[in-house]
Amino acid sequence: MSRSRPAQGGGEGRRSGGGRSGGGGRSGGGGRSDQAGRSGSTSRAGGSDRSRRAGGATSKRGGKPRPRSDNASDRTRTSGPQRKKTKKKGLGGDQIEGRQAVRELLLAGNRRIHEILMIEDMEHADVLDDISELAFEMKVPFRPISRKRMSAEALTDSHQGVIARAQPVPEKELDELAKMKNAFLLVLDGITDPGNLGAILRTAECAGVTGVVLPRHRSVHISPTVTKTAAGAVEHLPMALVGGIPAALARIKELGIYTIGLDAGGDSSIFELPIQDSRPIALVLGAEGSGLSRLVSQRVDTVAAIPLVGRLNSLNVAMAGAVACFEVVRMRQATT
Repeated sequence: MSRSRPAQGGGEGRRSGGGRSGGGGRSGGGGRSDQAGRSGSTSRAGGSDRSRRAGGATSKRGGKPRPRSDNASDRTRTSGPQRKKTKKKGLGGDQIEGRQAVRELLLAGNRRIHEILMIEDMEHADVLDDISELAFEMKVPFRPISRKRMSAEALTDSHQGVIARAQPVPEKELDELAKMKNAFLLVLDGITDPGNLGAILRTAECAGVTGVVLPRHRSVHISPTVTKTAAGAVEHLPMALVGGIPAALARIKELGIYTIGLDAGGDSSIFELPIQDSRPIALVLGAEGSGLSRLVSQRVDTVAAIPLVGRLNSLNVAMAGAVACFEVVRMRQATT
């Protein structure tokens, strides 16, 4: 018990300001010993706190120094969220799926082709022979792969056993398209379904459309589904991306192009328009369901409709586009 009292005396001495209040020599000694031991521990902890406040120590949990700096330029660089630069959205089309689409890619020769993948041991078909021979002649890397591997590489379910990877579809300038001789432009106001866009592009190429205008935002661009449905038309159609369709229409009208909007509520019939062979025109198609936007309807020279005589009251945008494109072809040929 005599050993426990000095420890209490040392504790009381520490609380009251030192070992002098402890009384006995053993008590004073015990107080000093315990005080020194705890003082050292406190000193170490205090040093650690001071070093952390100074920014020189590492955190026990994270292991990373706190980013404190008295340099004004450092504070300027690190203050506030860093805004990332967004890459400009292009036309796309870097993966092409489907036999006809890949064959036309090779025949057109407008884009650099990185490689062609084909399922090994497929049944013989002339189009597959064409793809293999063209790839060999053009020195394009050719890889036979398994069906399982093809399913992993494909982005659609209708790849037909063939995939090509190439540079994206190149963009053209709007003015370049508008200044073509006998320009026949197709302006698409917010088409969002890739199947519809692919069908429209295939029709447009067959009807002799000289250029296609697409909005940069809120519209589908050249995806694998589009290239497959278009069956190679994307390789032969010059395309431009614009920030907004209304502004683009205002520009091409300045360049002398007659603009025709296609909408069910049009004032005149598509079959009664004054279309001549030498007159440059732009046919404008609206989005699926909603049709032409209000601003676009105000910017075109005329809004035309396709007369319907059946029980249904509308056509799919791809079908309506086909009717209108070939009506332009018919009228132009009739005036030559």
